[in-house]
Amino acid sequence: MDGKERAAKRACEYVEQGMTVGLGTGSTAEYMILYLAKREEKEHLGLTCVATSTRSGELARKRGLKVVGFDEVEMLDLTIDGADEIDYSLSGIKGGGGSLLYEKLVASASKKVIWIADESKMVDRIGKFPLPIEIVPFYHDKLFRKLSEEGYHPKYRLDGEKPFVTDGGNYIFDLHLEEILEPKVLHEKLKLMTGVIETGLFIDLTDMVIVGGEHQERVIEKK
Repeated sequence: MDGKERAAKRACEYVEQGMTVGLGTGSTAEYMILYLAKREEKEHLGLTCVATSTRSGELARKRGLKVVGFDEVEMLDLTIDGADEIDYSLSGIKGGGGSLLYEKLVASASKKVIWIADESKMVDRIGKFPLPIEIVPFYHDKLFRKLSEEGYHPKYRLDGEKPFVTDGGNYIFDLHLEEILEPKVLHEKLKLMTGVIETGLFIDLTDMVIVGGEHQERVIEKK
């Protein structure tokens, strides 16, 4: 069992009878969905799930979990998701799987958020992983030029030779920054740019990170 799988399995222990659970997106989150489905089958927990992407929703339904639309729930009890990079204040970068907007919306409507990751995702300062931003396709060329002029080194997220399109019908730019000294300041600056819908900077949204190692996992809680 690798670190991702170990963290995913541990996170499922926090799921209780009758909960409404947000299902993250990505390879680590897929481990979580599989373990959660096993618990549902064995323990009949009566879970209601909301998926952050089409892919996660399809996997969950295939494995027997009840998945409903986001508009069918008022609040989620718990969301479990992966992350691409996490610092020790529990700020992070997400969106490598292309679902950052829906992941942030679901997290914002959750009473508790747990991230699951292996040791490689923990860093002293985020930014080495390219920062995804979801943008309006109609304005993509003009926004790309503006971001380039301001030194953010954007690159189009591609699907083959065409721009990658999110479940929401938008494009993603990946900003190559190397390090982010002030994540909140950068998030706010990017959000104010015309054409930017959301950034992959997740700040003050996470309550706990479960980090899977080779032989055990450790829990880092929000201070």
